[in-house]
Amino acid sequence: MNINELIFDENGLIPAIIADAKSKEVLTLAYMNKESLEISLKEKRTCFYSRKRQTLWRKGETSGNFQNIISITSDCDNDALLITVIKEGPACHTGQNSCFFNNLYTSDVENSDFSISSLASLIKERKRNPKDGSYTNYLFEKGLDKILKKIGEESSEVIIGAKNNDKEETIYEIADLTYHILVLMSQMGILTDEVLSELKSRHIIDAKIKQEKMT
Repeated sequence: MNINELIFDENGLIPAIIADAKSKEVLTLAYMNKESLEISLKEKRTCFYSRKRQTLWRKGETSGNFQNIISITSDCDNDALLITVIKEGPACHTGQNSCFFNNLYTSDVENSDFSISSLASLIKERKRNPKDGSYTNYLFEKGLDKILKKIGEESSEVIIGAKNNDKEETIYEIADLTYHILVLMSQMGILTDEVLSELKSRHIIDAKIKQEKMT
């Protein structure tokens, strides 16, 4: 499709939802007119139209918090846009990562306890009772070699993120690596308690060695 197929409102504007291309978090809701959208497409960075100031503004032109565009998609009615970006700094002028931080309601599911053990249990349950469309089950179906390949890939991504001194990217990739390690553990019948026990034994040995050096 092209810009001419989009439906702008009576003021010549179209709402644009901005989301993080990596985390999928919604960052902000802004508006574009045809000119700002054309600039965004040309420069590959978000440019909006300020309804308050009645003028164009490039995100980051004063703050340095640019948003590099990965994709632009319209909705089914062609009257709203979803733009995924890789951001340089916070999206909100308040310094918050996202403009959406004033919570009105959170379900109990969101507040439910989460731990490495609970995630390991969920993965184990997927292995026992496969679910259609589950990525975890896809890994189990492909077997050990596929799981090991993914661990290798995610390990490389952690290294790249850390080498680039990109904290957010490194956290994101560590989470991916942790998940795939848990899948490997389930595949091999390794319990999280067994790993914790191994770490605990090393801690005890280290403590004894330090104590012996002091005596």
